[in-house]
Amino acid sequence: MTVVDLFSGCGGFSLGAHAAGLEVKAAFDIDPILTSTFPSNFPRTELILQDIASLNGRAVKAATKGRVDGLIGGPPCQGFSAIGRRDAADPRRRLVMDFFRLVAELRPAFFVMENVRGLFFEASRVILDDAISGVCNRYRILGPLMLDAARFGAATSRCRLFVIGLDASRCDPLSIEDMQSLECEPATVREAIADLSDALQIGADSGFDVWKLSRRLRPSAYAAGLRAPDGKFTGHRRTEHTAEVVRRFKRVKPGQVDKIGRHPRLSWDGQCPALRAGTGADRGSYQSVRPIHPAEPRVITVREAARLQGFPDFFRFHPTVWHSFRMIGNSVSPIVARAILTAIASRTDVPRRTMVAAE
Repeated sequence: MTVVDLFSGCGGFSLGAHAAGLEVKAAFDIDPILTSTFPSNFPRTELILQDIASLNGRAVKAATKGRVDGLIGGPPCQGFSAIGRRDAADPRRRLVMDFFRLVAELRPAFFVMENVRGLFFEASRVILDDAISGVCNRYRILGPLMLDAARFGAATSRCRLFVIGLDASRCDPLSIEDMQSLECEPATVREAIADLSDALQIGADSGFDVWKLSRRLRPSAYAAGLRAPDGKFTGHRRTEHTAEVVRRFKRVKPGQVDKIGRHPRLSWDGQCPALRAGTGADRGSYQSVRPIHPAEPRVITVREAARLQGFPDFFRFHPTVWHSFRMIGNSVSPIVARAILTAIASRTDVPRRTMVAAE
């Protein structure tokens, strides 16, 4: 099936689509930094840098050679976030409407929209309801659903809002019970990142630090599924903290929170809390609070965050830690995306290609 990813960011949704056996023909986003490694991670997908508010169905069809079976995307969530200001004047709030406008123009067999829980709050719900009303006469709507990545096997507790639409003439129904049947036990922090502790840095490549896994530690099934065939990966450089910060972090027990920096300390046998994105330069360049490693007095690395979110080791983010965490924090968990899109694909009469993990 031919899928288009709107507000693609680094490609968490696209990654889940590929793992579900779908072909992402085109991706659209306005941010050149958050999409900087998208072409190398998805060489067969055309990335188009454009404001979605100015995008129309004709341009999308031109990018896909006229065929769009599915539309996926996570409009910017900052205007709805429960931990943000939820500014009613934030122009990004209107991008939810633009997603559904493009659904109406393109009429795909299905669509999936993701956003934060704040979009379900009373002050914002009118925007979502208005957006859905424009397509509900053509689609069976499932949602808004609150789905936690941990309940689909990820090592992070990340609850997000999803709205799923299926064209009744091309798709069989999908129910809440169908989604619940896909749930499984979450991975633990230990299962996600423990095998990274013995990795050795072997060089650098285009600004990225390159590492190789040791053969000494046997990976969990979760980690084994994310490892690259050659055992190499990027983005594992440790943050160098001051002596005072190191002493402070040593006093924080697993499951507790550092009182000064508000850094939560991960527990080996638990899940990571939702990783936050921070802001770009246009919004003050605020860095997100990063969790403390379960055993070491430091915040987690980019690769550890990626593992917790469900990104495979071959996936590259950005040479700088700040932008990498923005990419991860803004992304849909590939694990949740794969589960949802696999369920949809099994109910859609459009043939799909052979199941693959990624390009």
